[in-house]
Parts: sequence; structure tokens; C-alpha cells
Amino acid sequence: QVQLVESGGGLVQPGGSLRLSCAGSGLALDSFAIGWFRQAPGKDREGISWISASDGSTYYTDSVKGRFTISRDNLRNTVYLQMNSLKSEDTAVYYCAAHNRQTTAQAMAFSPEWEYDYWGQGTQVTVSS
Repeated sequence: QVQLVESGGGLVQPGGSLRLSCAGSGLALDSFAIGWFRQAPGKDREGISWISASDGSTYYTDSVKGRFTISRDNLRNTVYLQMNSLKSEDTAVYYCAAHNRQTTAQAMAFSPEWEYDYWGQGTQVTVSS
């Protein structure tokens, strides 16, 4: 069974850090571009970070640039999202998704959600004092 499993969410104070994991089961994540998305209460889901399968490039939206870092560990078949300097507005359910398009991460940022091949179930991140 092919699936993506997110973990690492939780409650953190403003200014704190969390590391989210996206583990692949039944698929080799290094063959896929991976995107991290989030959905805050009452808002649409938005893409925030991508890592390419073809050239290893990364891309971030302005809202997280400089605070979040996406990376791969191919031995563990896992993609991470390191989140630092967290703000209350980062509170959301975070999802990872896999896309078999071979292009740059910046180009992936323009791929619509319906093109993604696999989605995880999401993990809750709450930033609050």
C-alpha cells in the first residue's frame, strides 16, 4: 500500500521550533517532488515549500522563507520540514504531497493540487502561548 505519513506536529510556543517528517511507504520519495502544504482554520490549503526530485532545488513562499527548511533523507525515505521562529499564524494542519513531475522546485510551486499523486493525512501544528 502506497502512503505518505506525516508526523512531528504538536503545540509549540511562539518563537519555537518543530520538525515535521513525511515518510514514504511503498514508494521511493527520491523519485518524486515533494511539497508541503498547510490549511489554517477557515482558510484554503496553501503550498509553502517544495523540493525537487530532479535537481534537489528547494523553493519557499514568502510567508515561510528564512524560517522553514525542506530537506530529504533518502536512506530513511523521508522528507523533513524544519520550522523555526514559529508564529501564531503558522497554526494549521500540515500536509505533504508527492508529485512525479521532474522539474525545479520553483516550477513545482505552480503545479495545482489535483496533479499530485499522493497525499498524507496531515499533522496539526499549533503555535500558542
